[in-house]
Amino acid sequence: MTDTPRTDPESEPASAPAALHRTPTRRQFLHGAGVLGAAGAVAAGTSACAGETATNPISGEKNSDDSTWPGQGMQESGEAGEAFLADSRVEFDGEHQAGVATPEQAFIKLIAFDLKSNRESRDDATRLMRLWTDDARRMCSGLAGLADLEKENLTSTANLTITVGFGRSFLDKLGLGAKAPAWLGDLPEYSRDELSDAWSGGDLCLQICGDDRFTVSHAARFMTKAARSYADVTWIQDGFLHARGSVAHGETPRNLFGQLDGTGNPPVEEFNDLVWISDGPEWLRGGTAMVVRRVAMLLDEWDILDRPSREVVTGRTLDNGAPLTGENEYDEPDLEARDEYGLPVIDPNSHMARAKSAPDNQSERIFRRPFNYDMPPGPDSRGSSNAGQIFICFQQDPLRQFDPIQKRLDEADRLNEWIVHIGSAVFAIPHGTVDGEYWGRDLLKG
Repeated sequence: MTDTPRTDPESEPASAPAALHRTPTRRQFLHGAGVLGAAGAVAAGTSACAGETATNPISGEKNSDDSTWPGQGMQESGEAGEAFLADSRVEFDGEHQAGVATPEQAFIKLIAFDLKSNRESRDDATRLMRLWTDDARRMCSGLAGLADLEKENLTSTANLTITVGFGRSFLDKLGLGAKAPAWLGDLPEYSRDELSDAWSGGDLCLQICGDDRFTVSHAARFMTKAARSYADVTWIQDGFLHARGSVAHGETPRNLFGQLDGTGNPPVEEFNDLVWISDGPEWLRGGTAMVVRRVAMLLDEWDILDRPSREVVTGRTLDNGAPLTGENEYDEPDLEARDEYGLPVIDPNSHMARAKSAPDNQSERIFRRPFNYDMPPGPDSRGSSNAGQIFICFQQDPLRQFDPIQKRLDEADRLNEWIVHIGSAVFAIPHGTVDGEYWGRDLLKG
């Protein structure tokens, strides 16, 4: 990965050749010891959820909400597969911004910006939003940006989405703090956080996702160049999931700990109750709240644990993600079940048990859409790995939904011995656009 704070890298290392499929040796399986730890703080996970419409150029049909995305359940081959990925598009305009309910793509560049000190006016912010929105709309539609001198680099849309977010500092600098919702700002302090400015805050945020890394890289570079007169890059986070076609459609992705990650995500049918904002400032109605947490995973220390110990820590089996009291991934966990010794089958301080909301308080649920990261340089002070998760979640109100979950995890979560939260940011995602409209128009026009 080329995941670098406070910089704007323009080159990526060449991808390594695909590794041959190998059967793990008995020695590899037996390596490890059963050590458990205590403490807590993370809310991690992701699951596929369709809420945008894309065109399949193979059949010419529309894919929406619960339909299968061609090429996700199986690997397309030959010219048909290449045409699908090259021309597959997610609609840019709509009631909601793309990149929230859109099925997760394989790659992400998450970029935060701070306004230049001489550009902290509403007029300058409006010019930037006009530029960004027009360029994003064109690129997501398969056209190069108007000033793009490298238009050949955008030969594949590959489900490209570009989503904008506004930080509290953005509104304050423009004299629009009165239009900010109460939740927009820094999250409450959690006792186990080790936050770094290199991964935290920001006036603005661009979430750029797609199924082709070259396309994502070019779109990110072009959007960054367009902003150079108005804003400076604060941080860049570069992440990935499974490549399209490498896992079956609807299968929950795994994180770098090997866990199925995102089993409890709400379906798109519940987004109006949990994700999309329906009241408050007009510029946010149809939008949502975005929480970004950078979570370092201590993989070298995680390697010490054997599989049963890892399952105790998470409260789920590793093979299919079933709760330890069930057989299948989506079985409801029985937190009261006891074994033959009278001990809880699911540790009450396991990650699942601490993260799970009470049955009578479903309003705390969030929609998780995180990505993995694995970057040089290493080793760091805690081990040789420098990897983890770019945890992203969407909800109507982080203080009402995300914060209670995170507080429970902060109090007691066995997984916390192997994770550290090192970055944090909150952004307001404005509602979607119609053709010709720019992001945040009804906020910036006065």
